[in-house]
Amino acid sequence: MQQDNASTRGRAPQVKWLIILAVLCTTGCTGSLYKVKPASELPPLPATASKVDVGSLTLRAVPLVNDEEGQALFEANVQLAGLLPVRIEIVHNGGDPIELKKLRFELRDSAGTSWKLLTAKQAIGRILKANDVYAYNPKSRQTFEKEFGSYGLDAKSPLSHGERRRTGFLFFQSPKKEPVASPHGLILNVAGLAQPVNLSLN
Repeated sequence: MQQDNASTRGRAPQVKWLIILAVLCTTGCTGSLYKVKPASELPPLPATASKVDVGSLTLRAVPLVNDEEGQALFEANVQLAGLLPVRIEIVHNGGDPIELKKLRFELRDSAGTSWKLLTAKQAIGRILKANDVYAYNPKSRQTFEKEFGSYGLDAKSPLSHGERRRTGFLFFQSPKKEPVASPHGLILNVAGLAQPVNLSLN
């Protein structure tokens, strides 16, 4: 009987810690997989951003080639995942609303190789795979998808002069899905306007 009591007392601390861990997991694991900086806190595009005026629209864009910048925004190394986020700003200069869903974006490098445009959800899949994140709370992923997705460019709704300005990210995948390391000669092609637009990003 004494041995049973001793055994019970020995297991008590273990049970206590298991309960604590379960509570922590329930409360903490439902947050986002990564701590994403609110998109509303993004600073304005730098003055050095590539710029093109096409009458009723002005387009500006800058690539996120620095892994420190990616870490600061998404707490994840997006370049390691073979991703290159390109921040774009579209300004409506006047006239009728512009149907942004008609626009087609293509990124090419100095070798003329095309980079595949991904949805925010596809980009998240690349990030998790590259960082070997397989076991997680589904709600945590949902939160991450919502926060990360808020950075994407909204091209579904028209841009009017009343709104004036819209900004967001396009997520491109490197040609061989390899980590992104200082790509050169990047050109962002924009089709769907009255005339094709080419922005030299670096």
